[in-house]
Amino acid sequence: MSRAAEELFLSQPSVSLQIRALEERMGAQLFERHGPKIRLTPEGTTLYGLARPLVDGIGSLGESFQAALGRLETGTIDIASGESTILYVLPHLVSSYREEHPGIHVQLHNVTGKDGLTMIRNEEVDFAVGSMLDVPPDIRYEPIAEYQPKLITPLGHPLSRKKSIRLADLSPYGLILPPKRLSTWRIVDLSFQQHEVPYHVALEVGGWEVIKRYVELGMGISIVTEVCLRGDEKLFVADMGRYFPPRNYGLVMKRGRFFTPQARRFVELVRQQGFSPPAPNDDATP
Repeated sequence: MSRAAEELFLSQPSVSLQIRALEERMGAQLFERHGPKIRLTPEGTTLYGLARPLVDGIGSLGESFQAALGRLETGTIDIASGESTILYVLPHLVSSYREEHPGIHVQLHNVTGKDGLTMIRNEEVDFAVGSMLDVPPDIRYEPIAEYQPKLITPLGHPLSRKKSIRLADLSPYGLILPPKRLSTWRIVDLSFQQHEVPYHVALEVGGWEVIKRYVELGMGISIVTEVCLRGDEKLFVADMGRYFPPRNYGLVMKRGRFFTPQARRFVELVRQQGFSPPAPNDDATP
């Protein structure tokens, strides 16, 4: 009793009281007392056998808990992203994640930025991957990679023969842009306004692949983010970093949201690997 009290930083009477309380709770006598000596009764031996593994487990609970978090064998991860992000930014990350955790189901939700924010707030997805200009106070945005703006024109276009392209040189030609509600339109419009250069939109279509195809067919020119350029398009590509800001892509998360182990591992993967670098493009005809 004295050694137990010393180990537990208690007084000997306190240990005796706890043993009596345990016996009352179990409804059985656990110790036989013979003067200063005590020993377990058969009931006490049974309880000891049952309790010993539990007590030993408490000692290694922290290690066991961390090991359980590290075993990502099953589960689901939900990620909200726009079409361009799903097409150009996420493929190598999803592939790496699936190779490492084949039993985890990855679901990509193809949504606009506004709908993605709604899903994050409602906790319908773990997080989003995309580009943000205005970050609400309840949202945390962590930029991961930055991509430069590029002018694309059909091959043989008059602009492709210029050594240096000014913003005013784009004015005579119709632009093919994403819908007005998207941030790309706002960026292009703001840049033309700041430089007091007139412009007109020939076509308004959704999706970088569609825009690139229409430019290839000679229906107009466009300003795109280099992340969408693979290098095998039949396009003339020129840098426009003097006039248009770069676009960054990153993680969009709800403040205060705790990630599941599956989601946490994907976020770690993004931070470690970054996003796929854009295909190299010369400022000349490919």
